[in-house]
Amino acid sequence: MSLQSPENETFDVQNWLVTNDGSCQKLARVPSPSQGKSPYRLYRFLSDLDDVLERAIDDTQRLELICPLVRRLLSESPWLQLSYDLPDPKKGWSVSMLYDEPDYPLTIQMVAWEPGRVSPIHNHATWGIVALLDGEEKNTFWQRSQDSEHPDRIEPCGDRVLYPGDIIALLPEAIHCVEATRDRPTISFNLYGETQYDRRFTFNPETHTATLF
Repeated sequence: MSLQSPENETFDVQNWLVTNDGSCQKLARVPSPSQGKSPYRLYRFLSDLDDVLERAIDDTQRLELICPLVRRLLSESPWLQLSYDLPDPKKGWSVSMLYDEPDYPLTIQMVAWEPGRVSPIHNHATWGIVALLDGEEKNTFWQRSQDSEHPDRIEPCGDRVLYPGDIIALLPEAIHCVEATRDRPTISFNLYGETQYDRRFTFNPETHTATLF
C-alpha cells in the first residue's frame, strides 16, 4: 500500500513496533479486516477493540491485532481527517479528544504539532499506537543505560521518520521524542491503553534524571 502526500510524493506505508529497549522493528502487516460497510463507525471500532483486549495474551500481540483496525478506521472514516484542532500557538501543539470514558482503559485523540516543535523525551507507561495523517514526524528512540550513580540515565539508540499512512506502535516502557519536520502541522491519530501514571516520566539526558510527566 502506498500513500501520496500533498506534494505528490509517494510513500510505502508501514507499521512499526518500538520495544521497551528502544528497538524499532517492522511489524508484520495483517490485512485490515473489512465488513464491506463504509464508513467504519467509531462505535464498531471500539467494539472490535474490546474483542482484542479480551483475547490478546500480551502487549505485543495486542498491538499487532489493533494496527489493522486503526488502518481500516483511517481508510473508511474520512471524517477523521477533519477532527482536529490547529496547534495552540503558545504551546505549539493541540490534543482533540475523540473518546475518553471513565473506568474504560482506552483513550483516543487527534494530536497536532506546529512545524519544528520537539516533544519532551518521554515514555507512555502503557501501550500506544500513533498513526500519521499529515505532515512528517521524526521519532528519536532512547534506551535506559543506568549505572549506580544515575539510575535514570538514558542514551539515544535510533530514529525513524514517519510519513502519512505510517503507524507506530509503542510498548509501555518505550522512550521517545517526536519532532514535526515539515513546514506544515503534523497531524496524528493516537490511541492509548490505561496509563500507569506513577511510571510515566519525562527524561533529561544531560542531568540523567527522570520526572513524573
